[in-house]
Amino acid sequence: LAELYRTQGQHAQAEPLYKRSLTIREKALGSEHPTVATSLESMAALFRNTNREEEAGALEKRAAAIRAIKR
Repeated sequence: LAELYRTQGQHAQAEPLYKRSLTIREKALGSEHPTVATSLESMAALFRNTNREEEAGALEKRAAAIRAIKR
């Protein structure tokens, strides 16, 4: 649902859903799981859409670190 909201430009509705999804996935799978990286990348896309470049970069960096661990 968060992704749908993001693609429709409904950023305010998308952000809390992305955050909730990330929290649930971290708790269920651990903070270094590839699915957590996917959530981080999705939230980074939202932040880029809303000109929050610094926050997006931080999330992308964290996602890249997770992906590097899992190789």
